[in-house]
Amino acid sequence: MPMRTMLFAAVTVLLAFLASEAAGQVPFQSTAPDMESLDIGTSTSEIAITSDFRGADLTIFGALTNTDALLLAIGQYDVVVTLEGPRDEATVRHKERLFGIWVNRNSMTFERMPQSYSLASTRPLDEITAQQELVDLGLGVDYMPLTPTGYFQSAANLAEFREAFRRLKQTSGLYQSDTGGVRFVSASLFKATLKLPANIPNGVHMVRAYLFKSGEFLAQRELPLRVIKTGLEDSITNAAHEQPLSYGVLAVLLALITGWGASLIFRRD
Repeated sequence: MPMRTMLFAAVTVLLAFLASEAAGQVPFQSTAPDMESLDIGTSTSEIAITSDFRGADLTIFGALTNTDALLLAIGQYDVVVTLEGPRDEATVRHKERLFGIWVNRNSMTFERMPQSYSLASTRPLDEITAQQELVDLGLGVDYMPLTPTGYFQSAANLAEFREAFRRLKQTSGLYQSDTGGVRFVSASLFKATLKLPANIPNGVHMVRAYLFKSGEFLAQRELPLRVIKTGLEDSITNAAHEQPLSYGVLAVLLALITGWGASLIFRRD
């Protein structure tokens, strides 16, 4: 056999041996299981506000994926669903009595606060996860960040205005919570109901769903929801913003005509 042929055969055998040795040293790679997650959908993507709007219920459907059947059966998974209104600065004013007249003395403005906020959960938030987790997520009326703009006098003064902001929003119905508003309708399917107040603001709202397992935050999903005014209310709102001078003149004329008509009807001869 020629020397060149023998050398080629020897090199081929050596390479095959080295390849088999290297393959034997490659560690076994296991595929990690997928993390638990959730998907959501809403009963509608748009809420129309008419002159006789008295509030409504928004239904959110969802499904959990890649869950542990045992943990799901013993109730270790929790879901929190929120609806946040458009964000804007919010000013809280403190009134004091001065010479028999109530006047605004102090005020504080909080930056980019949701104008409305509805929450539903499988159980009370403090039973779902730790308080610090709620603070980090800004989840719940008591844990959303209330960041003041400008100067504030003291921590006590800040706490007072924060409490007043929450109280005013809850009293008006714009901030509300339902700690039993989310329930599982099957092993991995859930349904949530959020209350929409009659004075819900116009604009794009965000539906958010949060998934927890044994107190640990796992995943979040969100969907937009449009709230629009229709009919006469929409026309009046557009006129007030787009043609403020004409709107103001018309409002004054209407008030004068109404007052003159009432004086004619109820005058005494």
